[in-house]
Amino acid sequence: MEKTVAIIQARMGSTRLPGKILKNLCGRSVLEHVIDRVGQMKEIDEIVIATTSLLQDDIIAELSQKLSVKYFRGSEKDVLSRYYFTAMENRADHIVRITSDCPLFDPIVGDAVVRFYQEHGYDIVSNAGALDSKRTFPPGLDTEVFSIAVLATAFRNAKEKYQREHVTPYIYEHPDHRVFHFNCMDDYSHFRWTLDTEEDFQLIQAIYQELFHGGHDFYMNDIIELMNRKPYLAFLNATVSQKKYRDVG
Repeated sequence: MEKTVAIIQARMGSTRLPGKILKNLCGRSVLEHVIDRVGQMKEIDEIVIATTSLLQDDIIAELSQKLSVKYFRGSEKDVLSRYYFTAMENRADHIVRITSDCPLFDPIVGDAVVRFYQEHGYDIVSNAGALDSKRTFPPGLDTEVFSIAVLATAFRNAKEKYQREHVTPYIYEHPDHRVFHFNCMDDYSHFRWTLDTEEDFQLIQAIYQELFHGGHDFYMNDIIELMNRKPYLAFLNATVSQKKYRDVG
């Protein structure tokens, strides 16, 4: 039976908000919330944290052990190699790429992306992708799914620095790869639910204070309803710009 592994890339050395994944969010670290939410997915067999071999990331390895979640340590800058070796060590046939700065990750959306990938034979299916013009989901729900064969091709052939730092650009850019951009019925890309700055954290914290009551039982539609009901929330991080290829791992 083929194995699908969700690999969550995580490190302490974020450029815009260092240590963001261990920030306290309603009594738990951001990373713990991400793991909890990803753990609700039905279409994955395992979760593995992909962190770096730097001393500052010892704390991520220790937290993973505490939470009984597998982890792998690799290159800080060559995140593509970190993903490849994580996938190989854990015998992954298919990889679900998720980043640790997404404490509002939606497992329902994630499962839908994985099922579409399973049923249609594309090389990569993503609700984020490399082109903002094709995005309809809010940043913060990003899910990319691809096979170990496609990842191995990128690992062997990607030469540009940004292709190594951001894992999937080579896959999108290679003309032979079949790419599908998974879209929502409505365009919610104007919302920003990822954690890159203090302003982002203020919004995410406000959402958690409204919807988190000890368990992860709120999802994309609940957050949209909240933000439509309290539109001022969107102004908390309205001035934050999204990087084309985010260095989040």
